[in-house]
Amino acid sequence: MFKKIELWIVLLIIIFGIIFSIFFGTLVRQELVGGVKLGSASKAALFLSEIPLNLKKILSHDLVLSEDRAPEKSGFVGNNLKDLSYLLLSRYDGNLNESVVELVDLTSFEVVHRWNPDIKKINSYIDISKEEFKNHLRDNNERRYGIAHPIINSDGSIIFNGSSPLVKIDFCSNLIWQNQEDRFHHSNELDFESNIWVPSYIFPFTLDKKYIGEDIDKYYEDGITQISQDGNILFQKSLSELFIENNMKNRLFTTGEVNTFLSDPTHLNDIQPALFNSDFWKKGDVFLSLRNQSMIMLYRPSTNEVLWKSDNHISNQHDIDILDDHTISIFNNNTVNTPNGTIVDGNNEVIIYDFSSGKYSRYLNQSLIENDVRTITGGRSQIIDNGDLYIEETNSGRILYFDKSGKLEWEFINRADDKRVYLLSWSRIIYNKDKIKEIKNLIETNTCYEN
Repeated sequence: MFKKIELWIVLLIIIFGIIFSIFFGTLVRQELVGGVKLGSASKAALFLSEIPLNLKKILSHDLVLSEDRAPEKSGFVGNNLKDLSYLLLSRYDGNLNESVVELVDLTSFEVVHRWNPDIKKINSYIDISKEEFKNHLRDNNERRYGIAHPIINSDGSIIFNGSSPLVKIDFCSNLIWQNQEDRFHHSNELDFESNIWVPSYIFPFTLDKKYIGEDIDKYYEDGITQISQDGNILFQKSLSELFIENNMKNRLFTTGEVNTFLSDPTHLNDIQPALFNSDFWKKGDVFLSLRNQSMIMLYRPSTNEVLWKSDNHISNQHDIDILDDHTISIFNNNTVNTPNGTIVDGNNEVIIYDFSSGKYSRYLNQSLIENDVRTITGGRSQIIDNGDLYIEETNSGRILYFDKSGKLEWEFINRADDKRVYLLSWSRIIYNKDKIKEIKNLIETNTCYEN
C-alpha cells in the first residue's frame, strides 16, 4: 500500500527540518529582542509562532484559577461583622460566565445590590479601528472581561476598567460614559475633589521613538492619569518621561543582557492620591506603586517632582494606602523570579512605613503565614481604623478578614456551581461611617434595588 522510503531521504528531511527550525527560531528571536530587525521575514515568523498563543486566548478561559487551595470551602465562611460595613465585591461569576459587582452587607453576608453591566453593548461603542483596541473584542468580550477595582459614587454609579476604556455605569448598570482615549488598567481611586486617578497605557507614544520604537505591541508606556466624573482627562503624565526628567532613565533601559529590551519596565499598578496635607506630602500628591521596579514613589503632579522613593522591604508589590499623616501601608507580594518560574518567597506581607522614624514593619505577619496568604500577582490590603485587616488574595479567588489580634474572622472563596474557583478583580471594603450611611440610603430608596 505504501512505498518504501529510502533512509537517506528521511535523514535529509530531518536535517532540513532542524536547519529550518533553527532559522525560524532565529527570526522570531530577532524580532523580539534582536538589535537588528529582519523586516517582513522576522515579522512573519513571529506572527506564525504566536498562532497557538492567540488560539489559546480565543478558546481559553483566563478567569478560571488553576490552583484551588481551599477545596473544602465556598462562598462566605466564618463570623459576620458586628458593625455595619460593606464589601464591594468584584468577581467573575462562574455560573453566569461573566463579571459582576456585588454590594455585600458584612453583618449578614447578604448581597443587597448587584451591578451586571451589558459588556457586549458597552463594547459595541468602542472604536476597534484604533490601534489600542484592535484586540479588544477578543480579550475583553463579555465572557472574558474582568471588572477591575470598581469605585462606588454617592449616586450609586460605579467606575471601573478592564485593561479597557474607563467605564461609568449607573446604579441600574446602564452606561453613562466610557473614555476611549487610552486603555486603562489596574487601580481606580478618588482624590479630594472626587476625580479619578487611574493608570493608563499611552498611545501614540510620547517618548522618543529612538528609545521605544513605534510598535504598540513592543512597549507599555504607563500614564499617570486623572479623569473627571464626566469622563474627561484632566491630567496625564507619561511615567517613562517622568523617569527621564527626574534622572532615572537608567531604570527604564538598563538590563543585564546586551540587546535585551524591557517592554514593561515600570508596570504601574496603583495610584493613591493624598487627601490631606501632612509634614511629608501635600493634598494632591500621589503615591505610585511600580511592580516591575519593586518601587513605591511619592510624586507631585503640580511640579513634576519625585519627592521620595523606596525599594526597601518590597518585591513586586501592589496597593499603597495612606493610614494617617505619617504612615502608609503596602501590600507586598514578596515574589521572586527563579529558573522554575515566579514564586512567593514565603508569604505575602503588609508592610508599614513610618515617615517620622524612617522605619519599616510588618503587620499581622504571623496570621498571613498561618493562613498561607500568597498571591503571586494582584492582591490588595486595607488596615481598618479599628486595627482589623482586610486582604484580597487575587490569584486564589480568596478574601480574608482578620481582627486586630490576628484571628481570622471570615473568608470568601469565589467558587461556582461547577466547583471551580474564579478570579477576583480587586474588591474593596467600605467602613467609613458617612459612606455607609450614603449606601444604606441608596439601597432603601433606589428603584433599581434588587437582591
